[in-house]
Formats: sequence, structure tokens, C-alpha cells
Amino acid sequence: MCHIAIIGAGITGVTTAYELALLGYRVTVVDKHLYPAMETSFANGGQLSACNAEVWNQKATVLKGIKWMSQKSAPLLLNPSFSMHKYAWLMEFLGNIKHYKENTQETVRMALLARQRLFEIADIEDIHFDLEKRGILHFYHSKQDYDVAIKVNDMLCEGGLERHAVNNDEIKTIEPSLTGEYYGGFYCPGDATGDIHKFTSELAKVTENKGVSYLFGHEVTHIQHHAQGVSIELKASDENMLAADEVLEQLEADAVVVCGGVGSYHLADMLGDRVNVYPVKGYSVTVELRDELSQKSGPWVSLLDESAKIVTSRLGASRLRVAGTAEFNGYNRDIRSDRIQPLIDWVNKNFDLSTEFAVPWAGLRPMMPNMMPIVNRGRRERVFYNTGHGHLGWTLSAATAAMISQQVAHAHPI
Repeated sequence: MCHIAIIGAGITGVTTAYELALLGYRVTVVDKHLYPAMETSFANGGQLSACNAEVWNQKATVLKGIKWMSQKSAPLLLNPSFSMHKYAWLMEFLGNIKHYKENTQETVRMALLARQRLFEIADIEDIHFDLEKRGILHFYHSKQDYDVAIKVNDMLCEGGLERHAVNNDEIKTIEPSLTGEYYGGFYCPGDATGDIHKFTSELAKVTENKGVSYLFGHEVTHIQHHAQGVSIELKASDENMLAADEVLEQLEADAVVVCGGVGSYHLADMLGDRVNVYPVKGYSVTVELRDELSQKSGPWVSLLDESAKIVTSRLGASRLRVAGTAEFNGYNRDIRSDRIQPLIDWVNKNFDLSTEFAVPWAGLRPMMPNMMPIVNRGRRERVFYNTGHGHLGWTLSAATAAMISQQVAHAHPI
């Protein structure tokens, strides 16, 4: 039986393991953490959002980024300190402005396929992850922002999305908990929300029952590609357990799929490929709705506030996930209070609920300069990539897992 190694046990790695297991492959997943979904897949915004498929490659995004550089609480924050990786990524980002429309519409198409596939998997495998199929409501505070959004909406609908305009009264009807006044918005009834960590963890259990093996707590130190397959050297993640240069074991496989999130840049370098993933930090707070009033006053429909660049997802009766911001600051994972506070302030402004119990989190989104995931074979025959999903890993993973699995099956039949 053909043996496939997967590096990374986040949403892309686990969905890829699932699809390969269905095809009959022997699969081993390696991750440096002790459990699945412990990095970017741990506490993201929760949206399965085809409506948020617009890529960021626009002059307006660049101008806003420059304008916001001196504002610590700005939705987009760029640390200007020099980094060859960061500035090379930014130059490629600018070079992809010309592909803005085609990449946005291709992302819409992938997101719609992924949404359908994820719902299928959840139904077939009986996975419960606080799924809410109530759509996503995108609202705007000014005529200027709304007029820009009309053009974006036309482009998204041209790509196959079902999404329609709503006025202020309709916004309040769709989500009565909102307390502000808004110029207008758009509503995408087919989108959904759910707890990515719950889904990934439960799907990992499903894959184990299908024969997938997991090597948790192992870091990849070296990958050697040869005619018969790949050799992956591993060591324990905890350096207190093992000397840094001592190899714990060697994993042999017929091929490898890199699903390593922000670590994919360095993993690809080991394999002679250039996968220009850059870590873009995002923040979230999970508001625990412990009292009856907060539970009644929290929104159930998922929201996206254009001016604040903040999203919400209701995760069951007692939790509200609020996420936003993009920070270009390398591999720094610090949770900064000046980036968390605007999320809490936004909740207090828009809803009549208690934010006394709010758990902060920060994660690194693996972003490519063109904002498109890498779902392809590397330079070498036995190396594949399913990574670089940026802020849409949860949204796109079910589609890209199926895509890369078919590529593996074509190149290395069982």
C-alpha cells in the first residue's frame, strides 16, 4: 500500500488525511504539537465565508496600510523593520494587483465547493462543531464604503456567489441584537459558521478509525527526497526530552504533502522549493456568555463589520467568537493588549452583553502574495503542497484537500 506522509495537523492536514484515507492510502500525519488544530486552526473567526473571498491585492489596501502604520489599534498593521522575507513578499503582493479579479472569483468558486464538501463530511461522519447555517451579514457605516462594496458584490456574484443587498431595517431583521445604525449591507444566506478546533479534532478521530496514524509532539528536522520515496527525520518537540541534534526516528514514505501553515516556507526550503508563505497575525477573543441576558443579546447570525474589519461567529449558546486585524510582524505570536482591546470595545459598542469573561488569542495566517493557496506538486516528483490559505483556511480546506488528494492519486496510484 502506498504510504503518504502529511506534515501538519491543522485543518488542511487533517482534511487531506481524510481524503487520502478514503482513497485507500496509508497515511501518517506529523505535527510538533501534542494535539491537532493547535495553531491557526485553534481559535479563528469561525466563518465558512465564500462571501469573504475577495483577495487583498488592491492599491486601496496598500494605501490604508501606509495610513495606519502609526496607529497601534488599526485593523492592518505593518511593522516597518527590515526583513528580506517580508519585503520580498510585499513586492510580490503588489505585482499581483493585476490578478485581483480573477483570483477573487477563483477563490469564490473554491469556497463554494469547499462549503458543500465540508457539510457532506460533517453529515457522513456525524461531526458536531457548533455549526450554524444562518448566513453571513456584511454591513457598512458610510455611503462611500457601501458604494465600493457594490462593485465587489457584483464581482463575487459573477463568480457564482448568492449574496444580496439589505438596508438598515433589513439588517436589524436579520440580526436583531445589533444596536447601531448602519448605512446598508449585504447578506449571504448560504455561508455558515462553526468551531474549527472542534471540527478538526473530531475529524482527526474519524481518520484514526480509518487507519491514519498521527505522530504528535514531533518536529521535522530534515527531509530527504530519493528515487523510492522520502525520508523524514524527526525529533521530539520538547528539547528537554531530547538533545536538539538527536534524531528520535525516521519516517519513510512514498510521498509527502506539506500542510505546515506558516512553517511551510521553511519546510519547502528543505525540499528545494520556494513557497513564499508569510505569517500574518490575526487576533480573536472568545466571549463567554455566562448570564442569561448575554446569551439572549449575543448575535446568532455571523457578522462582518467593514469599517472595523471585525467578524463574529456564535459558537453554541454560551460562546461568541470575535476576530479581526492583520499584523505583519514576522513569526511573533505575542498577544498584544492594544490589539485585543479594540475587539472587546467593538462588542461593547454593538451589543448589550457582558465582556467580563473574554479569552484572547493570536494566530499566524499562512499567506501567499497572491492570496491564493498552493495546491500543487513541488519540483520533485514525490513532494506536494496544500498550504498558504491565509485567512480562508477554514473556508477552503475541504476543497483543497480533495484537489491535492486527486493529484497524489494521479501521480502515485495505490
